[in-house]
Order: sequence, then C-alpha cells, then structure tokens
Amino acid sequence: MAQLMKQANQMQMKMKKVQDEMSKREFEGTSGGGAVKVKVTGEHVVVSLSIDPEVMKSGDVEILQDMILTATNDAMKVAKETNSKEMEKITGGMPIPGMF
Repeated sequence: MAQLMKQANQMQMKMKKVQDEMSKREFEGTSGGGAVKVKVTGEHVVVSLSIDPEVMKSGDVEILQDMILTATNDAMKVAKETNSKEMEKITGGMPIPGMF
C-alpha cells in the first residue's frame, strides 16, 4: 500500500510539473492560409494576434471576424491536444477526474 501511495504522489508531482510547463508555453493557430495568426498560452490566454494587411484591404469585416475566431479556436485546440498528450505520457492514458 505504501508503494502505491508513493507512486501516486510521484505521478501527482509529474502532472503538476507538466501543468506548470504547459502554462508557460505558447501555441499558434492560423486561418486564411496564415493571413491571421493567434498565439495563446497553455492557460488559454490570448497573447498575440497578427493580421496580414492584405486581409484588411477587402473591407469585409465579417470575413475578418470569422478568420480571427477560427485562428483563436485553432490555437486553443492545439494547446488542449498538446496538454492531453503530455498528460497521457504520465498517466499511461488513465483518465484523471477534472482534467480537460
């Protein structure tokens, strides 16, 4: 039983370390063939937005809004998938309650 508790504590410490590392990483999402780029942190905070000036020339605000949303959602998806893969390395695919 003591060995099992020790392994659980080690897994918990590894998970905390990965969570800390992931919160500091940045993930990029794009849309419009790279015309719009959004970067988010592992904590899902938007840290930058880049729009190619050519996109602005069209004057179509709705298309630009859609591109921003798509790029943001893409970045969030990359962050979430990366986090899940890193956690699976620790847990061996075992579901962890409360995790994404």
